[in-house]
Amino acid sequence: MKSMFRVLAVLALTTPAFADSHDAGDADAGAKTFGKCKSCHMISNGDEVIEKGGRTGPNLYGVIGRQAGTVEGFKYQKALIAAGEAGLIWDQALLTEYVADPREFLREFLDDSKAKSGMVFKLKKGGADVAAYLARVGPEAAPAEAPADSDS
Repeated sequence: MKSMFRVLAVLALTTPAFADSHDAGDADAGAKTFGKCKSCHMISNGDEVIEKGGRTGPNLYGVIGRQAGTVEGFKYQKALIAAGEAGLIWDQALLTEYVADPREFLREFLDDSKAKSGMVFKLKKGGADVAAYLARVGPEAAPAEAPADSDS
């Protein structure tokens, strides 16, 4: 139940108006900090390699806005898949919180004291910057559809 309230709270805080008015990090600083992530992760959009890196972690292209645990062909820990199935969609704020302490994040999100994360590195500083960088180098968000005209 605790995790359901958390999901609802996050959804309430991540509306487009909030995202536009809240500076969640410095993407330029995040580009530099991403160097700590490159031993496990790359950022690649097909043939376009944005950041060369390892393959022990999933490709982080398009992580912002993606359901957790869903990169095709990557083997995730069960807890991360369960979090995605429970509604975890990465945004900058959630990714920042996750990289600071992945295991604790998943334990709280899932309300499961035994949840494990495959990520072993904790990024105590600069997580918001890395999340901003990943948002900047990812695919552009699809434009919102105009509301249907109810008078037609």
